[in-house]
Amino acid sequence: MKLDSPPCLLDQEEVGEAGDRQLLEPETWRTYAERRNTLRKFLTVDLSPQLLERHHARVELLRKCSFYIEILPKHLALGDQNPRVLPTTFQFIEPQKFQRMKKVGATQAKIQLLLLGELLEQLGRGRSELDALLESPDPQPFLAGWGLVEQRLADLSDVMDSFLATMVPGRLHIKHRLVSDINATKIPNLQVTLSAKTPVTFDREESVAHQDWASLRWSVTLQPAAPEQFELRYKLLDPQTQQEHVRYSITPVAAYAFDVPNLLPNRSYEFTIKRVEGYTLVYEPWLDSLTLQTGPRALEGPAPRRLGKLGPALTTPS
Repeated sequence: MKLDSPPCLLDQEEVGEAGDRQLLEPETWRTYAERRNTLRKFLTVDLSPQLLERHHARVELLRKCSFYIEILPKHLALGDQNPRVLPTTFQFIEPQKFQRMKKVGATQAKIQLLLLGELLEQLGRGRSELDALLESPDPQPFLAGWGLVEQRLADLSDVMDSFLATMVPGRLHIKHRLVSDINATKIPNLQVTLSAKTPVTFDREESVAHQDWASLRWSVTLQPAAPEQFELRYKLLDPQTQQEHVRYSITPVAAYAFDVPNLLPNRSYEFTIKRVEGYTLVYEPWLDSLTLQTGPRALEGPAPRRLGKLGPALTTPS
């Protein structure tokens, strides 16, 4: 190194490791370094911040989903059912038992969402603890206390496995038969599961309000457009008269766009969109809403004349 060059700057972690290496025996140092690398790899691959961020986004999406009951013969896999099977199956199911099953399904969906949130919090806390351990200059956790660290890694791996298994709505746990003994021989054994449909959301860029009408557009999250039945609702915000209090509408729409007519100028309206509530719906915790303000009323009176080009100047004889 030249005498007039600046001193070589080492990374702070490299400086710490160099100091630790001087204090430990070579074999002990190799063990210490290998275990630190094991922990660093776990935090980088199995429990990285990017992975946790993606899982948080998935849970937030699931919290906006609608949950439904799927009733299938046990020999069919979920997603393989023929639509003609369901009406035939439902006619043998006792209505009271089915309503009780829907309540069980709603409870199970709520528990699933709460459990996912708790598991994510455990993963986040565990990562913070291990990250602090990796940054600590104390070598003892990687030597005499390594067994506790290994147990912590195994516990967090189990939590991650539980989280991934809980992300998929599974079989519905019911205690009673849905079909009476009389009809049990007419249909195959049934399997009841929970399924989730992604939420319906407004297109914020394409949905606009004009003077006395609004043009609305929406889509289903992460799914291509397919034939579905929707329910569009709107209401006037801050009504000022008795007539304005009843300006509320529920409109069925079999498309992904709708123009709402007969709105009051220069007023705010709240619009909500959802799927038409089906017979198998058990839990719908979230609906998308959009607030738009119509334009001001046009000025009344005769339309202003359009000015043409100026003609030649008029002159009078002297």
